Amino acid sequence: MSFKIIARDKKSKARTGVLKTKSGNLETPFFMPVATKTAVKHISQEDLESMGAKVVISNAFILSLKPGIEVIKKMGGIHKFAKANTLFFTDSGGFQMYSPSLYLKSEENGVWFKDPFAGVKLFITPEKDVEIQLAIDSDVAMCLDSMPLLEHSKEGVAEAVEKTIAWARKCKKHHDMKQKKIKEGKRQLLFGIIQGGIHSDLREKCAKELTKINFSGFSIGGLALGEEKKDEYKMIEISKKYIPEEKPVYLMGAGEPVELLEAISRGVDCFDSRFPTKNARRGTIFNWTGRLRLLQARHKFSKKPLDENCRCFVCKDYTRAYIRHLLKQEEGLGYRLASYHNLYFLQRLMEKARTEIKKGTFSKFLKEFKKKYEGS
Repeated sequence: MSFKIIARDKKSKARTGVLKTKSGNLETPFFMPVATKTAVKHISQEDLESMGAKVVISNAFILSLKPGIEVIKKMGGIHKFAKANTLFFTDSGGFQMYSPSLYLKSEENGVWFKDPFAGVKLFITPEKDVEIQLAIDSDVAMCLDSMPLLEHSKEGVAEAVEKTIAWARKCKKHHDMKQKKIKEGKRQLLFGIIQGGIHSDLREKCAKELTKINFSGFSIGGLALGEEKKDEYKMIEISKKYIPEEKPVYLMGAGEPVELLEAISRGVDCFDSRFPTKNARRGTIFNWTGRLRLLQARHKFSKKPLDENCRCFVCKDYTRAYIRHLLKQEEGLGYRLASYHNLYFLQRLMEKARTEIKKGTFSKFLKEFKKKYEGS
């Protein structure tokens, strides 16, 4: 069993647990900074360690293009290649199906991509995608999936669901076959990804079919794309209805503080998103009393820290006025300081969530946090 639930909240479905991987254990719920090419933008491994980030997520398909699988394998896998103490999740690359610089077309058995570096076509099958992630040697891998966008028709979403289910079966079969000689505790974990857009019947269908397959955990994909929050939360609830209670649940692409807590209250265990760092670079700062719009003129002369309730080195040593100036001038240091603070904030938010769940008071904490954060 790779996941063990430790405690549950009294008034919601929030739970805290331990996810066991071949490189170490992770206490849930947790948030993963996005390290697409093995590095979080403007953030070092030392930064990740000092903020308490135990795991990041990289993109297997992107890494297969540059630096290439041979380089990562020769260096001893992704951990040694990046000299990282963090654990690694890898996404399959399904999201790149919406990148015009990479995607060509999707077929029944896989996806055609173009390699912008070598100028050649690449056909990625579920089996090939599994082999890429095994070669990278990440701790947790994702199945190849077909992720529909919000604007796609229901027919298009239904087609994506059919492909996602078929590819998930192939991924699991190939993944099991490739790891059959490896001891169970040393194996890479594989998560299936539930798609279906904001269509209840398609989410239900995908969840039912995927949960027939014994994945180590389940991801909920294709959300946090601009749909209304009520629709996002409803799709989480539908998916959770069919996911076995003893399996970890990963909401992909979610990174807004209230959104994370709402998902935790519905039984989600882990998250990733570019939202915290992307917003930080644009001057939107997470604060325990609400969002701070740092680029507003009223902060031009402010000697205050980004957050008076934060203990990160950024808030101890730098003023709003200075970081605002750096962001205005597009200085790398400004990007680093703002990004560090937002990621540090989310690590503390997850830490607080775990503590409140263990106390049985998470629901009260969520209510109080929302009042402060959304009322600012």
